[in-house]
Amino acid sequence: MPIYEYKCTDCGRFEVEQSIKDEPLGSCPKCGEKVQRLISRNVNIIFKGPGFYINDSRSNGSAGSQDTSSSEV
Repeated sequence: MPIYEYKCTDCGRFEVEQSIKDEPLGSCPKCGEKVQRLISRNVNIIFKGPGFYINDSRSNGSAGSQDTSSSEV
């Protein structure tokens, strides 16, 4: 479940683990004052593997290159 960050007018910032389907909190669980849900800056999304972008890091340095070595018999 995602962790949402809230700001209370009295207590300051705090985090709450909630389902995506849950309604945002309207009051602080400690003091009962009004809270505002904040937009988090640290999302921690990591895309791994080739093919996300043409300029992503690849081991051979070129996009879509094929093995050009040939074996003759």
